[in-house]
Amino acid sequence: MIGVGDMVLLEPLNEDSFIENLRNRFDHNEIYTYIGSVVISMNPYRSLPIYTPQKVEEYRNRNFYELSPHIYALADEAYRSLRDQDKDQCILITGESGAGKTEASKLVMSYVAAVCGKGQEVNKVKEQLLQSNPVLEAFGNAKTMRNDNSSRFGKYMDIEFDFKGDPLGGVISNYLLEKSRVCKQPRGERNFHIFYQLLSGASDDTLMKLKLDRDFSKYNYLSLDSANVNGLDDAASFRTVRNAMQIVGFMEAEVQSVLELVAAVLKLGNIEFKPESRINGFDESRVKDKNDLKEMCELLGIEQSVLERAFSYRTVEAKMEKMSTTLNVAQAQAKTRHKVMGVLDIYGFEIFEDNSFEQFIINYCNEKLQQIFIELTLREEQEEYIREDIEWTNIEYFNNAVICDLIENNQNGILAMLDEECLRPGTVTDDTFLDKLNTICAEHQHFESRLSKNSKFLTDHSLPHSCFRIQHYAGKVLYRVEGFVDKNNDLLYRDLSQAMYKATHSLMRQLFPEGNPAKVNLKRPPTAGFQFKASVGVLMKNLQTKNPNYIRCIKPNDKKVAHIFTDSLVCHQVRYLGLMENVRVRRAGYAFRQPYESCLERYKMLCKKTWPQWRGPTRDGVEVLLTDCSVPSEEFAYGRSKIFIRNPRTLFTLEERRRACLEDLATLIQKIYRGWKSRTHFLLLKKSQVVVAAWYRRYAQQNKYQKIKSATLVMQSFIRGWKARNILRQLKYEKRCKEAVTTIAAYWHGTQVRREYRKFFRANAGKKIYDFTIQRIMQKYFLGLKTTTMSPMDNTWPTQPYGFLEGAHTELRRIFHLWRCKKYRGQFTEEKKSVYEEKLEASEIFKDKKALYPSSVSQPFKGDYLEIQKNPKYQKLNGAVEEKVLLADLVNKINRANGKGSPRLFLLTKSNFVLADQKTGQVKASVPLPDLASVSVSTQSDGFFALKLKEGSASASKGDFLLSSEHLIEIITKLHRIGTTAADRDQINIDISDEFLVQFKQDKVCVKFIQGGPKNGNSAACKRKNNRLLEVSVPSP
Repeated sequence: MIGVGDMVLLEPLNEDSFIENLRNRFDHNEIYTYIGSVVISMNPYRSLPIYTPQKVEEYRNRNFYELSPHIYALADEAYRSLRDQDKDQCILITGESGAGKTEASKLVMSYVAAVCGKGQEVNKVKEQLLQSNPVLEAFGNAKTMRNDNSSRFGKYMDIEFDFKGDPLGGVISNYLLEKSRVCKQPRGERNFHIFYQLLSGASDDTLMKLKLDRDFSKYNYLSLDSANVNGLDDAASFRTVRNAMQIVGFMEAEVQSVLELVAAVLKLGNIEFKPESRINGFDESRVKDKNDLKEMCELLGIEQSVLERAFSYRTVEAKMEKMSTTLNVAQAQAKTRHKVMGVLDIYGFEIFEDNSFEQFIINYCNEKLQQIFIELTLREEQEEYIREDIEWTNIEYFNNAVICDLIENNQNGILAMLDEECLRPGTVTDDTFLDKLNTICAEHQHFESRLSKNSKFLTDHSLPHSCFRIQHYAGKVLYRVEGFVDKNNDLLYRDLSQAMYKATHSLMRQLFPEGNPAKVNLKRPPTAGFQFKASVGVLMKNLQTKNPNYIRCIKPNDKKVAHIFTDSLVCHQVRYLGLMENVRVRRAGYAFRQPYESCLERYKMLCKKTWPQWRGPTRDGVEVLLTDCSVPSEEFAYGRSKIFIRNPRTLFTLEERRRACLEDLATLIQKIYRGWKSRTHFLLLKKSQVVVAAWYRRYAQQNKYQKIKSATLVMQSFIRGWKARNILRQLKYEKRCKEAVTTIAAYWHGTQVRREYRKFFRANAGKKIYDFTIQRIMQKYFLGLKTTTMSPMDNTWPTQPYGFLEGAHTELRRIFHLWRCKKYRGQFTEEKKSVYEEKLEASEIFKDKKALYPSSVSQPFKGDYLEIQKNPKYQKLNGAVEEKVLLADLVNKINRANGKGSPRLFLLTKSNFVLADQKTGQVKASVPLPDLASVSVSTQSDGFFALKLKEGSASASKGDFLLSSEHLIEIITKLHRIGTTAADRDQINIDISDEFLVQFKQDKVCVKFIQGGPKNGNSAACKRKNNRLLEVSVPSP
């Protein structure tokens, strides 16, 4: 470890050694040092590779002093205390402006987010907590002379956790935003980041909507001498802020509202006023150029006349009367119980060349934080000694309570006198306030002014007449009283509030609720000093209820560059932060304390009785250990649960002996390990030798066996070959003998046959020649038939070659045609066979009877023309039909009233047919097939058909159905086929006639078909002639 990681153990302890230890560690990139449980953080002004995920895992669930000092160790200690011991925690981050407080708070939050639980909702909360920082920095941070990202407000975040330690959410409180920076910035400093980020990073379309220009010089509120800062990318920061706002929970409309408000502030800075004199002698103001005022009103949704009047007039109420007075130019331009971890990132102590009301309030807050640091540190130390029954030695230290009393005393405090001066009647100025301070605080030892010095006959030319000086714990600060009264009043004229409340901009109305006419409050609002004092009081009470953890930030130089350590600057910060007093308090009684369990676990190897394992109580083990190590009794004390060591040298001695003992143990472990490794290697070699020998013997025996086996096979093959050749020789001899006998017998039989044949040749020769000729003719005839094709549609057949084959030729042609038809039918599937059967049945019904039939022959019967099973539109209709749908088609239902058709879905099953609405799929009619008496069609080429129902059936109440379809042949064929195959119902009659009757409810109508040229093209048209006649015009063929 570089230097001493814990200043409590520093020897010798003095200011020079303290600063030298910090320098030594800083030069080696060790920026964190402990004072007990307090972390000192040096700002390196550069990125260091010590915040990686590996580092997070390294410090996770580790003892605070187990690893080298790091901010992660403090964050882990606080988080584990909150999670495991149910103690609310607060982390107080203090230091000068530019010391790295904001970065320290980010590191603490990022560590807590990394080590707590996982899950979608938990990750969302963690991301929102982390992404709140860019938003807060954009609207609350600015570039100052000391810091390029200085927090111009105080921030206290309470992070709430559930019982498992997972974050649930957070509450952010802010303190004293430096509002005056919006209107005016010191030389070399910038306005808040958001103005520069918006102009640099927003798209051209966004800027056009906001009526802005990228040129910084066009806006009076933006300082030009430091508009661009090295190392700050405002455009990239704007994109980060937009993304962070979305993650935190801003809706897109809310983000746009915020940007419109920022643009309106920039426009407000460009509004200038000109003085005018009235007849009564009073001065009034008027807006010079109203273009910026107009654009501002358009952004906020305010009437231009209302806002201009609010800028130029204010209403004064006296008793029950109201009076409007004009403003001069100067006035117009000036105006659930959960575990909680708090993180306080508040502005540091500030000493500028020109210190005003803001610096006074900031330094007062730092005085209170220093006071609570001293109180909690001493109280914690004292309570631990009392808890452990250890005697407490009082330590002298500077108590800044007297300075806090000078500022916040309710009677004679500076804030109380400032409020009294603001509220009293008469002429009130900053000089009258200073006179009052000189009257009441002149004798205070920490207050100085020119008048108080003169009264003591002391001359101090560094103290101007309009200033006063306070001796803070961090040093003397000179405050200029100019603006104290106005800034403390912090008043906004009611006319402006009411004008802003009239805006249609939703966010603007939320920012000015006091402008609501229905909620007018005539009571004077509290002053800024009173509000801040009250909020600081609430903050102090909140911090006192939590277990404190301290991070004291120090900046090594004023140049904001790396590798520079200014001793005088660091020494000044060490003094006013009271770090030396903190070390002395820590070392007053005992410099080091540790639980018995941890102490025994760390040093048990120093005593043979406690090594390797102590079986008794841990305190007894520590006593045996210290007695065996010959530690003087005055160097330590036994508490209830901890061992306390007075002198750091005693601890260093124990650590040195532990290091030497660990080296001896390491040597012993190495010896044992090497012996074990050698024995293991030998046994492995021995085992390997046995395995190798076994495998070699097996290999040798296998080779020997293979050689014997090969020789045996050779001998066997030779013997079998000799035997086979002998057998082959014998078989060949026997075969030759048989062939010789067969040849002799054949020749002998041939001779005998020829002798007999010569006797009968002349009598049988003619008949044999005839039979042979006929046989050859028939053979040639049958070979000629092989060229005939297998298609049943092919009617070709070879010509008859000879007359005597006439009957056989005809019969063979008939038999062959029947055979190839059977072969062709054998190739049909059941489905195809059914289609052909339907086609055959359609032929029997309509051939030579219906003119439409010839055109339907070549068209296959599909059945489902609507694809009702696949089409989701007919899913409801498909569910309503329980049986399998044999045919689904779109038909037109003819209306008796006008002869026009309405589209309907026609569904046919084995038991009924259904008519449904085309658009909705709602069933209009469902008729059982047994109720169907007959079907009537014309002889023409039209698609009209009538479904006639049996009289007296349940379905006949609505009458018959007159329909029209392009697939008439298929529909009627399937209806007839269902009636033919059903055994429980009569066959459906098919009536083919050009004139038939249709029953419509109670009346019968005659449907008559005529040939003619319809007006609508080639399709048939139906027209009503009278109440009893519908005429269908069919195009001529």
